[in-house]
Amino acid sequence: MKSFYHFLLKYRMGKPDNSISVFANAAYEDHSFPKQSKDYYELTNYLELNGHYLSSMSIFDDAWELYKQDA
Repeated sequence: MKSFYHFLLKYRMGKPDNSISVFANAAYEDHSFPKQSKDYYELTNYLELNGHYLSSMSIFDDAWELYKQDA
């Protein structure tokens, strides 16, 4: 199973009005993003402390659901 970050990259460069694409582009620019993580809690903790680019954690939750379906 690939990491969440690598899954998220497939949404980069998408429509700017798509919140997951905005998230993917911002995560790509975030050089501290836990790129190898597959752990929901590690990612949630990181984003709660450093994810200023997320307007809502529900965006992460939506992306996480897509990640789980893709596994």
